[in-house]
Amino acid sequence: MAGDLNLSNLQPAQPRKERKRVGRGLGSGKGRYSGRGIKGQKSRSGSHAMRAGFEGGQMPLHMHTAKLRGNTSADAMPIGPFRTYSQPVNLRDLEARFDAGEEVTPESLKAKGLIRSIRKDVKLLGNGELSKKLAITVHGASAAAREKVESAGGTLTLLKEQKPRKPKNLKRRPEGRTKSAETENAPEQTAEGEET
Repeated sequence: MAGDLNLSNLQPAQPRKERKRVGRGLGSGKGRYSGRGIKGQKSRSGSHAMRAGFEGGQMPLHMHTAKLRGNTSADAMPIGPFRTYSQPVNLRDLEARFDAGEEVTPESLKAKGLIRSIRKDVKLLGNGELSKKLAITVHGASAAAREKVESAGGTLTLLKEQKPRKPKNLKRRPEGRTKSAETENAPEQTAEGEET
């Protein structure tokens, strides 16, 4: 019976494809250069393991297109590669969660559910009003928040002192110059009035 299954008519559902045997003489059709042609990069071993987007050493397309400012720019603060992050906490949150005389620290803020992590800096912002006397210890605070805390009788301690910003381009801008800077840059004069 033709439909019987036996060893003589077993075959896979997907026919097998024989491997191409190269370099086995001119009569095989793939001899001498084994189908790779003569010389050049693609005739060498390992030439077919090039990464995606490789253009043979030529400047790749993604490198010679125009560059736009964004997250990878060094001067795109605060979202550039040197970005910093602080967790904001407002005065209205302290008014609602803390009692008078309590100590406010990153650990207590985490316990009250106002911040997610104590590993990131905490900055106190001045939104809302504060009527309670609190001892607050955070990494940073706005000027409005500091004023409201001190007016309520509380204290504010910063874990990270803010560095004063240096004025830039004072020499270029006439409105930014001071009298002391002008006198320093002025040439020295002798008693006879001659410039040295």
